[in-house]
Amino acid sequence: MDRAAHIARNPVFQSAALAYYRVMTWMWTGLAGASLAAWVWLLLCRGGFWQVGERLNREYAAPNGSWPAVTVVVPARDEAGVIGSALRALAAQDYAGRTKIVVVDDGSTDGTAALAPAALAGAAAEIVAGSPPPPGWTGKLWALEQGVARAAPETRYLWLSDADVVHAPETLRRLVGKAEADCVDLVSLMVRLRTETAWEKLLIPAFVFFFQKLYPFARVNDDASATAAAAGGCVLVRGAALARIGGLATIRNELIDDCALAREIKREGGIWLGLADGSCSIRPYFGLADIWSMVARTAFHQLGYSAIVLAATAAGMLVLYLAPPLAVILWPLHGVDGALALGALGWLAMAGCYRPTSQFHGRAWWEAAMLPLVALFYTAMTVDSARRHWLGRGGMWKARSFAPEA
Repeated sequence: MDRAAHIARNPVFQSAALAYYRVMTWMWTGLAGASLAAWVWLLLCRGGFWQVGERLNREYAAPNGSWPAVTVVVPARDEAGVIGSALRALAAQDYAGRTKIVVVDDGSTDGTAALAPAALAGAAAEIVAGSPPPPGWTGKLWALEQGVARAAPETRYLWLSDADVVHAPETLRRLVGKAEADCVDLVSLMVRLRTETAWEKLLIPAFVFFFQKLYPFARVNDDASATAAAAGGCVLVRGAALARIGGLATIRNELIDDCALAREIKREGGIWLGLADGSCSIRPYFGLADIWSMVARTAFHQLGYSAIVLAATAAGMLVLYLAPPLAVILWPLHGVDGALALGALGWLAMAGCYRPTSQFHGRAWWEAAMLPLVALFYTAMTVDSARRHWLGRGGMWKARSFAPEA
């Protein structure tokens, strides 16, 4: 005890302890404060991205007394488990205009094409055996290109719909009504993603949240803003606008094809993007590996294949999402009351920002507080996306890889 007391009274020890406390104070207060300031800025200045008010839930009258013709294009690659439900929903649309459904079988090996005729019984439809993508084309865009080429001559709109999405009967009517009433060239819906398994419940709502943070829907829908985005599961595009940009060939090598299409269309026309109430993806993600592959496929592409941007993004994610909860949880160790208060406020702001999206996907209120853990997973997925690219396995999806040079 005497020796311990002597050490405690030692000026060198006291100086070291004081320096340690100052470092802890500066570090934790700085990190928690920076995160809180960032969340305040995001809440107030990022286009209200955290809100869920951009919805397509109103009814429209037939434009000029009649509905224009629409061709629906569905690219499908090994979708035997879901395509029947998706096509039946397309065939059951309560749209009064002329429609044609084109299903492009993109080299499926599970009998996808054989299931399509029964699901489309009674509908005007065509099933196309797709050819392998030429050099420079991604698989999905080449499948869409082949479907667009089979559009009915009188087609005014092309509806690009994924083979795992089930649409409510009124979906097409509302999409076309929105495009006609507001004179926009592209209308897209972020469909509800499946949240049934434990990993889906934890990670999928945040996928939509992060997408909205990158592309605030209010800014996407503002003609004065350069922000452009779409959600590939449900895109209605005016045929004349697609021809104006040079067709899908203009974006033939894009991994994030939906946002690339929206960007090209918005250069000279209007676009609109919102959340879907009645359109749902039924694609299951049974485990972490399934969601991991989905995110890692395009995350590094989103960063422009830049190691510097990757490092900055990872560091930013860790400070933005992890600093507040760590400042709170580790308070007994660092003992900085200011950091505790700033961390608690930052964590609260983060959860409040995430809550509308979490609630939209049917999650409990307390699950919004788990966003830091979710962000840690997404940061790891993004880093792994870079690793896959550097190993030449970037853009891997359904046994097909597309890895452009950095």
